Amino acid sequence: MLETLRQIVQEVNAAEGLNEALDIIVRRVRDAMGTEVCSVYMRDPASDRYIFRATEGLNKDEVGHASLAPGEGLVGLVAAREEPVNLEDAETHPSFQFLQGIGEEAFHAFLGVPIIHQRDVLGVLVVQQAQRRRFDEDDEAFLVTMSAQLAGVIAHAQVTGAVQEELLDAATPAKISGIAGAPGIAIGTVAVVSPGADLYAVPRRMVENRRAELRAFREALSAVQTDIRSVSENLRGEMSPEDHALFDVYLGILDDSAIGGEVAAMIKAGHWAQGALSHVMIQHIRHFERMEHSYLRERAVDVKDLGTRVLAYLQAHETRSEQSYPDQCVLVGEELTASALGEIPRDKLVGLISVRGSGNSHVAILARAMGIPTVMGAVDLPYARLQDREVIVDGYRGAVHLNPPPEVRQRFQNLVDEDRAITKDLESLRDLPCETLDGHRLPLWVNTGLMVDVSRSLEQGAEGVGLYRTEVPFLLRDRFPSEEEQRQIYREQLEAFAPRPVTMRTLDIGGDKALPYFPIEEDNPFLGWRGIRVTLDHPEIFLAQVRAMLKANEGLGNLRIMLPMVSNLAELEEGLSLIGRSHQELQQEGFRGSLPPIGVMVEVPSAVYQARALARRVDFLSVGSNDLTQYLLAVDRNNARVAELYHSFHPAVLQALQAVAEAGRLEGRPVGICGELAGDPMGAVLMLAMGYTMLSMNATSLPRVKQALRKLAYTEACDVLAEVMGMEDTDLVVERLERLMREHGLHQVGRSSVS
Repeated sequence: MLETLRQIVQEVNAAEGLNEALDIIVRRVRDAMGTEVCSVYMRDPASDRYIFRATEGLNKDEVGHASLAPGEGLVGLVAAREEPVNLEDAETHPSFQFLQGIGEEAFHAFLGVPIIHQRDVLGVLVVQQAQRRRFDEDDEAFLVTMSAQLAGVIAHAQVTGAVQEELLDAATPAKISGIAGAPGIAIGTVAVVSPGADLYAVPRRMVENRRAELRAFREALSAVQTDIRSVSENLRGEMSPEDHALFDVYLGILDDSAIGGEVAAMIKAGHWAQGALSHVMIQHIRHFERMEHSYLRERAVDVKDLGTRVLAYLQAHETRSEQSYPDQCVLVGEELTASALGEIPRDKLVGLISVRGSGNSHVAILARAMGIPTVMGAVDLPYARLQDREVIVDGYRGAVHLNPPPEVRQRFQNLVDEDRAITKDLESLRDLPCETLDGHRLPLWVNTGLMVDVSRSLEQGAEGVGLYRTEVPFLLRDRFPSEEEQRQIYREQLEAFAPRPVTMRTLDIGGDKALPYFPIEEDNPFLGWRGIRVTLDHPEIFLAQVRAMLKANEGLGNLRIMLPMVSNLAELEEGLSLIGRSHQELQQEGFRGSLPPIGVMVEVPSAVYQARALARRVDFLSVGSNDLTQYLLAVDRNNARVAELYHSFHPAVLQALQAVAEAGRLEGRPVGICGELAGDPMGAVLMLAMGYTMLSMNATSLPRVKQALRKLAYTEACDVLAEVMGMEDTDLVVERLERLMREHGLHQVGRSSVS
């Protein structure tokens, strides 16, 4: 049964659209269960009716026409109850309703199960039989399992299928929902970023210069054929003649009379080489995957490998060519990275859309730092088809609009203009202190990682750097930067902000920040080898980085060093020992600088409970609220499925934040916060009242936070904190804070509705 399930899911995954997927389901499920009828009813969101969408055994002429309302008939009953209905004689049930024309009169036994995806009933899967009998437990279990397995696939096919059909008609608007990654609105032209040699991620594109594309393809094909012949020759004496003959098969597949010829034909018809190769290879891969015989089915892997090899050569050829980007560029990809952001001139990049990831992914944090409107987790976006299309990125609501009608486009343009006007109004606050109405002072610092952040931060009136992400220069290279390269990078940051303090976090990789030249493969990377755990295991990396920081600070004296992901005192002691060792070594070499202040990031629950012990050993504490929220709530911040459960205003998070602030106060140590919560005006009010001595945020958030804090009194913030700390529900906390914002006339940009 497991093998049958696997085969059906595999076939449905390979389907090109929803209709094909549903046809595969009804055919294969009917055969697997040995029953006479299998049908699927899908809910139509527009009419809220369950449409007869696919069948094996009933009248196919009624597919797309017959339908039932919610709660109507047995199908409506299954959907309403959200559980299986198994009947020996369907007609005797009170909810039975005869559907004229579909031909189910002869069938008495009925088993229906709901198709549910993320709490949403998408439809109902039904099997029927003429014999009056109750389907047994195995049948019911199989159908429930099948429905659960296929729900996600159907949901994806349902959305992307509809969008792809709409894309064929540029006049039809479409909206794809994702997760808000970075606030703002962007209207621009799509440039698709494809991951290296992924046949399934190649965008579709037409070209003018067909000869150049054909030449590039033939060169790539020839290169792969040469590689195969070389491998074949090297293994000639290591394999049996029968196994060795497989290399001749591979060469035959790439021949002009086989797949190679099909790709060439598509290129001659105007498709670019990568797109033509992708289309042809995927068609053949799917053909092999559907075969019953396991040996033939496994050949799909060989075909995919060959296609991937050719694609890699084509992509290398394109890299050598000049790559251009539109002036108003919206970068779109399956999983955008920091290096992808760095490849496009900043003056051209206006928006980002990532199919994978959440609003707290590292790339989203960088996007907020750079002020680029971003949508993450747009899992239903057929991104490979969007090259050169105009899109609207709604970074406030986490939505992507395709083919927007003129009136919708104008409304979004008005929002863009509104954002600019508010930003301009806030410029007058740049040189004013962040001080409450009753004179309570709270310094506002910034989070940085790129040199482009420096000028923006200073323009916004930043009083220091609460978090300099040293991993960003590492992410933008194809090797570890040398000690001298690091020294130069750090010196630029320190000089740019001097005499303001700059807090440099030691290398924080792992989790969602993987270096391409230092891969960390783990089943659960966020609970694995990351942050200080990596650098303590590689003291050569840690020591070189600390030495570079200390050298860069010579003559300036505005450096602060911060250790990430500390979960116990032993890690802190070892880190402090290595920093002391670096300082001593430099002094022996003639270095005259003193040891800078050293702090710890509080990012994991164990650090919250040991905050006082940590504070005794360092000069300052800084809360990383993004990771702390993730670990406290057990919510993977990169998982779009559980993104709604990630909330910085959760009562448990607020209690932890207050505990850390209290620990710092008791030990006489300053406590800052450098997570995204600090850049939210509502969060800033609570941090002020809790006693945080510094807030560090993205430069774009700084004016709005300053405006909010200057419009209220410290005593009022303390009163609101006392209220919300007594609340047990996140929504109530947010509701109270939003009311506070309204009472002081603080405009929440982007919260107004745009349809």
